[in-house]
Amino acid sequence: MEKVCRSRLASASVAEAVDPEALARACAPIGAGRVEHLRRLSGGASRETWTFDLVEDTGASYPLVLRRDPGANTGHSERAIEYAVLQAAAAGRVPVPRVRVLLTPDDGLGTGFVMDRVDGETIARKILRDEEFAIARPRLAGQLGDAAARIHSVDASTLPPLPEHDAAAQIAQHRLTLDTFNEPHPAFELGLQWLGAHVPSGPARPTLVHGDFRNGNIIVGPDGLRAVLDWELAHLGDPLEDLGWLCVKSWRFGVVDKLVGGFGDIPDLLDAYRAAGGDQVSEADLRFWVVFGTLKWGVICISQAFTHLTGAYRSVELATLGRRVAEMEWDLLNLLDGGW
Repeated sequence: MEKVCRSRLASASVAEAVDPEALARACAPIGAGRVEHLRRLSGGASRETWTFDLVEDTGASYPLVLRRDPGANTGHSERAIEYAVLQAAAAGRVPVPRVRVLLTPDDGLGTGFVMDRVDGETIARKILRDEEFAIARPRLAGQLGDAAARIHSVDASTLPPLPEHDAAAQIAQHRLTLDTFNEPHPAFELGLQWLGAHVPSGPARPTLVHGDFRNGNIIVGPDGLRAVLDWELAHLGDPLEDLGWLCVKSWRFGVVDKLVGGFGDIPDLLDAYRAAGGDQVSEADLRFWVVFGTLKWGVICISQAFTHLTGAYRSVELATLGRRVAEMEWDLLNLLDGGW
């Protein structure tokens, strides 16, 4: 589910793109009823997210979300894996939306699944600045530390087959990707050298890693964290990858003095992480993964820009991300100089 909140509902009706009757039939395991208030959520170029209510004749209503890939046959195995990961995460008491139905080809709706709709906000600017979330903000670092520990404690035997990505392999992949652009980025080259010289030993056994654990991929209410979203990048690896990604400067969205997502402090995050069963985390190990995350995001921004510049997909958003490459280079140099 991408960005499930009322403020991001598309204003125009797009019911013709999803057959409400077919969707109601697919949701029969939840209850016999009709689909109402079907709307597509804005955002999500590679994956569609729709909100709707399943209403029974008795008046009972189920607030739901359809998350699917565009096209008839795209990504069935990936959505089935994401569905299974969400099931395992829920069993591990991670705050996630409850998954309800995995679509099949017979449903005629493409590939995806249906889950419960969780009310709240995902837009980082609102979470970090609106008075509605004033009480929630100082709680979030600790709540996310607790959630991360639960993610990393999920029983591996309950997970579907997932790729394993250790630090060394990911560094090599980012170097290969950077080389394909055939343009100079000295700051990233310096960062790759630093990362290669400081690779941590890693966990004795790879754990579940969310893969995009950050402000913007969480649902927040006035009381704090309500759900962790966007599990399509889940993999096995070093759990500190999630904690470092959460602390990357870009995900502070302008509130740079709060190192955890723009809303909290590192001691609150790490104390809650350990209290919920996570390992003791040193600042040096966390810094490695913040450096890694900053370089990773910089390489992604270059990739997005080239997607636009080559004409593969013309997009103002992708072009804008290309302009942010210099920002990532500055952040990386600052980290290597001891800053945060």
